[in-house]
Amino acid sequence: MPFREINSKMVEAQVIPGQRMYSQRGAMLAYRGEVSFTPSLTGGQGGVMGMIGRRVANEQTPLMTVEGSGTVMFGHGGHHIQVIGLTGETLYVEADRLLAFDGTLQQGTMFMGSQGGVMGMVRGQVTGQGLFTTTLKGHGSVAVMAHGGVIELPITPNRPVHVDPQAYVAHHGDVRNKLSTALGWRDMVGRGSGEAFQLELSGQGAVYVQASEEKL
Repeated sequence: MPFREINSKMVEAQVIPGQRMYSQRGAMLAYRGEVSFTPSLTGGQGGVMGMIGRRVANEQTPLMTVEGSGTVMFGHGGHHIQVIGLTGETLYVEADRLLAFDGTLQQGTMFMGSQGGVMGMVRGQVTGQGLFTTTLKGHGSVAVMAHGGVIELPITPNRPVHVDPQAYVAHHGDVRNKLSTALGWRDMVGRGSGEAFQLELSGQGAVYVQASEEKL
């Protein structure tokens, strides 16, 4: 169920009979055809157990199920939207950045310490993203929100990408991430660059970076 970008802040999705998708509640801007919007009491996939897991991980955001036949336009809060296509890999993204995603994708949560060890947990605290993040895996499309435009930076072996943690939006692929520090004596005396913490992503995949250091 691909998304078509209408402009930088609106996308259109084709709703096909027999298939469902999820979107943030209140994100529907307009639609054509016979389409229904139902609050998802479980906040997505996985039933009650999935809902409990997301609540425990603080990765729950109000979602609605979109079904029927037609086209729907989505947007939310005037945020910029980036459409990400998945071909079997896993996307790592905060739940509150999800605008809409294919119902065929497998939804889950991941402990930050399992990808980046202790520094992964530290990263969650430093960036304010918490100790867990949402995962979506499979073949399909995801529309995520960001401040300002978004750029996709490829991550290739032996060429890690360093990102300001506040500008990080999401990543996918076989990627390791860790928080690195650049604290030195200049920072101690107030003459540092102001870039004390950086997120290093290495492996094979891509990272999405927004044009702002502001969270949603």
